[in-house]
Amino acid sequence: MLAASLPIQRPSHARLLVVDAGGNIKHRARSEFANLLQPSDVVIANDAATLPASLSGLHSASRRQIEVRLAGRASLALHDVAEFSAIVFGAGDFRTRTEDRPEPPILHLGDRLQLGPLRATVSRLSKHPRLISLRFDGTPQEIWEGLAHHGSPIQYSHVPTPLALWDTWTPIAGPPVAFEPPSAGFALDWSILASMRARGIRFGTLTHAAGISSTGDAELDALLPFDEPYRIPRSTALLIESARARRSRIIAIGTSVVRALEHAAARNNGTVPTGEGLATQKIGASTQLRVVTAILSGTHEPGTSHYQLLRAFATNRTLELMDEELNAHNYRTHEFGDSLFLENTRMEYQRSAAA
Repeated sequence: MLAASLPIQRPSHARLLVVDAGGNIKHRARSEFANLLQPSDVVIANDAATLPASLSGLHSASRRQIEVRLAGRASLALHDVAEFSAIVFGAGDFRTRTEDRPEPPILHLGDRLQLGPLRATVSRLSKHPRLISLRFDGTPQEIWEGLAHHGSPIQYSHVPTPLALWDTWTPIAGPPVAFEPPSAGFALDWSILASMRARGIRFGTLTHAAGISSTGDAELDALLPFDEPYRIPRSTALLIESARARRSRIIAIGTSVVRALEHAAARNNGTVPTGEGLATQKIGASTQLRVVTAILSGTHEPGTSHYQLLRAFATNRTLELMDEELNAHNYRTHEFGDSLFLENTRMEYQRSAAA
């Protein structure tokens, strides 16, 4: 696969690899996504807008330059913005590959960080020296203003020019709670949503604080995804309940939707309730999906946490065939790349094995 290097959400040439429940693979234009849906389907997307979660500044004790990437918080409440988990880098920015970024200065509990107009204190340390919790000074309004004026989107070197914040917002973006964009939703636009509605396909949203995709450190990356808060509105919970009653497909737009719905169902005996939760689980080959029957996702590289989630939908053999097709046809990867539509092929595999 090739790295998508231009921040264009819906290029006319975007492609879609389709893997159906039988493991059959087809190549389509991504603009044809709505044509793959059935009138009884329910489609759920993440409406989170992306925070300007990259903050440059100084480690006060050493006077050394740092970059702080906010990576998590306990809730979605707008007033609850004082404390975040974060990954800390040494001097530099996105133009250097994440894997090649220098280490930050040694951090201690109580150290002060100067991040533009914001001031913060290291409030908790972890077993890894780059993973901390920090607490911002000031009121919620002052913190939001500081993030808006000084922060920028978390970015990686495959996109060589600085991203504007709106480059990372999907067309349905609402509350600013995601640390990186729920980029599967880039594939949606108002014409696709109108086409779905005209065909009787039901559409709902949830809000999930999509987390960071890479830290550049194998030990830290093994911890991904971090805990992520989410909120499921009553209208979406009712859509899912009615879809399950009539045995319709429930299609997630992105891995964050899968994680939210499956966490909610796992803690409520298979039912998806209204309300908030904190997704703490990892989804992978050992996960039996209770809610989601298909996913529209970006194309992910093996070894990433997003790719691991796809193992809940497909056997190793299906994923190998999928990867071969993606590589042979030069699909683009990363957030502005091409897409994948994957039905739950494991369910069909399990039925065949039991027969």
